[in-house]
Amino acid sequence: MVAVKFFQPDRTSEKAVDGAIGESLMRLALNNNVDGIIGECGGEMSCATCQIYVDEPWRERIAVQSSDELDLLEMSNAFSAERSRLACQIRLTDDLDDIEVEVAPGNGG
Repeated sequence: MVAVKFFQPDRTSEKAVDGAIGESLMRLALNNNVDGIIGECGGEMSCATCQIYVDEPWRERIAVQSSDELDLLEMSNAFSAERSRLACQIRLTDDLDDIEVEVAPGNGG
């Protein structure tokens, strides 16, 4: 299992959950009722309602975003060139144990 902390945009509240290796951060968030993660497209990378912010050192431990993911994120009002990712595109690995991510504001909910 991989420990994950989801922080709300104000960083005053968090939800700590455990996920299985290979599970996406979006699916983990949806299964654990993390506020602000909608996942409207079901993980098909077509809606950006699972946008999160990832800070260092975690960014270097996850795969680089695809051009399709970047294109979708750039259309978001909450886009941050350094930190934005789609939770549906990040799969849990042992290297991500104890990862902390922030839910982006305004994910469509």
